[in-house]
Amino acid sequence: MPAEPTVVLTARAVERTVRRMADELLELNDGIERLILVGIQRRGVQIAERLAAVIAEREGRDVPRGALDITLYRDDLQSVGPIPLVGRTDLPVEIDGQVVVIVDDVLFTGRTIRAALDELADFGRPARILLAVLVDRGGRELPIQPDVVGKTVDVPLGHRIDVLVSALDGRDEVVLAPVKPA
Repeated sequence: MPAEPTVVLTARAVERTVRRMADELLELNDGIERLILVGIQRRGVQIAERLAAVIAEREGRDVPRGALDITLYRDDLQSVGPIPLVGRTDLPVEIDGQVVVIVDDVLFTGRTIRAALDELADFGRPARILLAVLVDRGGRELPIQPDVVGKTVDVPLGHRIDVLVSALDGRDEVVLAPVKPA
């Protein structure tokens, strides 16, 4: 087990991974008809933006995109603290009858995705919902599986995956790091 953080994906590898994921989404949906990308705040939004840019480059048209903040839909809201920090949910188009791709940075227990599904249900009824994640680290507590995975990483006990994106962190990188003791 590494005691120091280990780079799992470099900036260049993140770029290649996002391009492959975009191609997989296009293949799964047979193009961009009725496709909407919805990133989960925070880093899922940046990954969705990158996927949308690659798709627009490939298809010559923009794909609608939005953002979900699942804070108030969490099943552990009471443990977040007395005043949870709530971000912005923005779905700029109707989702009824559309193919909605939920985009997140890391899939772990599945609870974040469950919350995202609950929130989406408040906005309409998509024809289909897909899940795209940059990193699947395993360890599911719920029966949720991604449709598109950038990279699968076996994470040893006592470690976490950190996804860094330039818009928020100043660099692009995926890092396996030890969890700091409480």
